[in-house]
Amino acid sequence: MYIEEIRMNRKWQAALSAAGVLGCLLMGALLAVPAGQSREVAWPTYGGDLGASKYSPADAITPQNVNGLQIAWQWEHGETPLEQYSTTPARFQNQPLMVDGVLYVTTPYNNAAALDAATGKELWRFDAGAVKLGGIPGSGFKHRAPALWRDARDGNRLRVLLNTRNQLFSLDARTGTPVKSFGRDGVVSLTEGYPRPISDVRHVNHGASPPIVYRDIVVVGSSIPDRYQLMNEPTGLVQAFDARSGKRLWTWNSIPQSPTDFGADTWEEGSWRFTGHANVWGPMSLDAARGLLYFGTSTPGNDYFGGRRPGKNEPAESIVCLDVNTGQRKWSFQMIHHGLWDYDNPAAPNLVTITVGGRRIDAVAQVTKQNFTYVFDRVTGEPVWPIVERPVPTDSDVPGEKVWPTQPFPTKPPAFGRQGVSLDDANDLTPEIKELALAEMKRYRIGPLFTPPSLRGTLQLPGDSGGANWSGAVWDQQTGWLYVRSKDEIRYNSIVASDRTDPFIDHTYSGHLPVARPGTKLGAIPLIKPPYGQLTAIDLNRGDIVWQIPLGEGSQAIRNHSLLKGVSLPARLGSAQTGGAILTGGGLLFVGGGDGYLYAFDKTNGRELWRGRLPSLNAENTMTYRTSAGRQFVLASTGGGADAWLVAFALEAK
Repeated sequence: MYIEEIRMNRKWQAALSAAGVLGCLLMGALLAVPAGQSREVAWPTYGGDLGASKYSPADAITPQNVNGLQIAWQWEHGETPLEQYSTTPARFQNQPLMVDGVLYVTTPYNNAAALDAATGKELWRFDAGAVKLGGIPGSGFKHRAPALWRDARDGNRLRVLLNTRNQLFSLDARTGTPVKSFGRDGVVSLTEGYPRPISDVRHVNHGASPPIVYRDIVVVGSSIPDRYQLMNEPTGLVQAFDARSGKRLWTWNSIPQSPTDFGADTWEEGSWRFTGHANVWGPMSLDAARGLLYFGTSTPGNDYFGGRRPGKNEPAESIVCLDVNTGQRKWSFQMIHHGLWDYDNPAAPNLVTITVGGRRIDAVAQVTKQNFTYVFDRVTGEPVWPIVERPVPTDSDVPGEKVWPTQPFPTKPPAFGRQGVSLDDANDLTPEIKELALAEMKRYRIGPLFTPPSLRGTLQLPGDSGGANWSGAVWDQQTGWLYVRSKDEIRYNSIVASDRTDPFIDHTYSGHLPVARPGTKLGAIPLIKPPYGQLTAIDLNRGDIVWQIPLGEGSQAIRNHSLLKGVSLPARLGSAQTGGAILTGGGLLFVGGGDGYLYAFDKTNGRELWRGRLPSLNAENTMTYRTSAGRQFVLASTGGGADAWLVAFALEAK
């Protein structure tokens, strides 16, 4: 009764942003209850709206009063390691949704819960049973958000759509119980009908990204763990289901499945026939007015050795646009040819409207792990600014590897982080540290962006986790600026011969076998000089960087290191973490620093206006909403394992 009363008494107001107004209008049609006088501002979908703007018009918190923010409530998901299933909850990466005064949360173990948005009181919880499939290789258990849909044929009732490791659930938002008319008693399989056999264990949703909803269609991606490196691995499917019945409507395959499929001719020696992965594990975006779906694809197997898949390998590591009604490809653009660096596209593409050279363009912007921003006409896929093919290093010491000779470089905007490694990048916080860093760097292969992995070991910057990552970018239609959180962190990319003893690897060479890591004498101190994380504002009307600041104090392991005792360090070393920002109608950018604080910055210049202490490190996306009482909250998920909290900040209630 309690949750139904809350939902009956609180009216939802669509969170319209200029960045995704059409998408939000659709969300309003799907989710809104009859118009009233509510002051509520919802957060109805991951990314704030279907265009992934991460913007909220909520404006109760301003530069003038932000210093009054304090913790209003906290909620713990309560999940712990389970010895019987060999599982441990990973980082708490949830970004809740809020509609009608209720927060909808997912937990690391792929379960769902509903909370009172004003108090944090738990209203119900649903156990999806995903842990019974056992541990997840490599990435661990995590989940970032559900999706919401209203059933117009059933009293406009709200449904919570929860994708777990191998299933898609439809839950009644009032009670958290499965909707019996959906699939088989409220659930459909995500592994049935794969073009190649796939076990429930190996379809893990490791990216933990939520579904996306268009009218009565729910679309989900997939994930095959990188740990598996075998012939005839499953390919990455994007699947659409009827949100009411659970019937599968269409599938789109990330790897060609016949000689006539798009991209098949870019897989030399017919390697599309047995190559897997290239899945869509990141969040998606949607142009609701045009019925166009956008997402990024990942690296085909395996991530660092491509000797069994010569060629460009399209449409792997691409941005793809599909007709959401049919699953038919409209256009795509490949950012990485014959990927060897795990530079997949994990961020949701941002739908933007910009004015370039006096021409107004509905565009889509994709930020990437390699610190680029690619911008395209949303309908045609034509680049807004030229993207040029430039020669890259091709000399590989790995037998059988055929490195692709060029890669696509956008001419605008400029890169928002460092690319490639040289001795000039050596950490110089002290002369001793610089000497150690130089000696270590000289042990490995270094070079410009796209220097290939090697048997010797290559230092790769950005590393395989970015640059930018799944947290994506923030779009401000008012200014035409894109805000992106990124990190500068070296990856030691070493190729080793497989000894054929690992049942998960049958490749001749692999980049995932245990290898020594560099910097042992430096310990926690990075080989390169700071900053290690930054927040950047990019003007997409001009294609220029407006401002850039280091984000986060940096880890205490660095600051407290014996080699830095007595050394005066910069206030912000920057934190090499994921977790993105949001923008509010009050002109504030809220973002976790990866250092135990939630920050608020002035969107116009990046000036820090406030920081609030968190109970644990935050490396996840924040979110905000305003309740019907007019109180605005800013939420951050923190921690991992059994020690994790959802933390709500607000001004003192009046």
